[in-house]
Amino acid sequence: MGELVPSIRTFQVSPDVPLALQPLMEMARNFWWVWNPDCVELFRRLDRKLWEDVYHNPVKLLGQIAQPKLAEAAEDDGYIAHMNRCYTSFKKHLEEPGWFKEEHADKSALKVAYFSAEFGLHESLPIYSGGLGVLAGDHLKSASELGIPLIAVGLLYRNGYFQQYLSHDGWQQEAYPELDFYNLAVEQQKYTDGTPIRVRVDMPDNAVFCNVWRVNVGRIPLYLLDTNLSENSPADREITSRLYGGGTEMRIKQEIVLGIGGTRALEALAIVPTVFHMNEGHSAFSALERIRVLLEKYPTLTFDEVRQSVMAASIFTTHTPVPAGIDMFPPELMTKYFRSYWGSLKLDEEGFLALGREDVTNRKQGFSMAVVAIRLADGI
Repeated sequence: MGELVPSIRTFQVSPDVPLALQPLMEMARNFWWVWNPDCVELFRRLDRKLWEDVYHNPVKLLGQIAQPKLAEAAEDDGYIAHMNRCYTSFKKHLEEPGWFKEEHADKSALKVAYFSAEFGLHESLPIYSGGLGVLAGDHLKSASELGIPLIAVGLLYRNGYFQQYLSHDGWQQEAYPELDFYNLAVEQQKYTDGTPIRVRVDMPDNAVFCNVWRVNVGRIPLYLLDTNLSENSPADREITSRLYGGGTEMRIKQEIVLGIGGTRALEALAIVPTVFHMNEGHSAFSALERIRVLLEKYPTLTFDEVRQSVMAASIFTTHTPVPAGIDMFPPELMTKYFRSYWGSLKLDEEGFLALGREDVTNRKQGFSMAVVAIRLADGI
């Protein structure tokens, strides 16, 4: 008789929410509730202590709440009336055309892709560190309220940004709690046959594959890339582990996944934006990828001809216009990661590296993500 080998299995448990409370599940999976205090109170009323324990995460709340409390809420006429009021507002928000369609009906073809390294939507999805993330998160919430046709792209960090706490000795410590995606308002994107949508980006020694997840922010879809796949090497699985974690080399990998991988994710989702908005230089490689795609499609054109087309549909914004807030990669690191890429742009090494230099004649100067973003965008 052979030796028994233990196996590890994963189970996903779904809450048994009474039929009368089903709208709660739909609202919990859309971050619209975050900026609607009446809806926040709706979830808090179910179990005030548990609401605090799960850090105000309604998906986790509904997965952990005691079944008798759900049954009690389902029989509470006051609670049902509260839920129906919130649900009516929620559906109205999603279904009404919004200001943009009413005021700019002639712009029905507009579709803006908004790239950012972080999005501060709510504490239950800690993929942000501070001002930049909060700004990006508020941008999505405002776009939803106004009905602006926006699609957002970012990274789904498994450990997010560090949390600070004090040790027993009074020393400041850092913790990186791991996110449980199945207890968050995120949904893995799949093809019609049920297989996961995955995109590939090439690194110097191997390919990296990325899952694509969707977060609903009112009317706005936010697509997040995740490299924690069994097909990837242990090192590459860490690319989307921590926001701003690791050194310079980890940062360039993250920005390749965000810019190049994010652009390929939109293609895999059959989304064709008319405008690309690069929020900070972290996603500037997206403009290079769009140039590569167009040169592949129109091989008789030159880099400069295609660049003009890409610039006309690109916007770059920065809220940290100081050297400390801008990524600068050494020339040798750019050469390592883009040696096999710049030929597809019809550039040589010098022409490629000059795109990111403030002084194009100074070969010792690093490759600035802000400089290349400015050079590839008409809207600044």
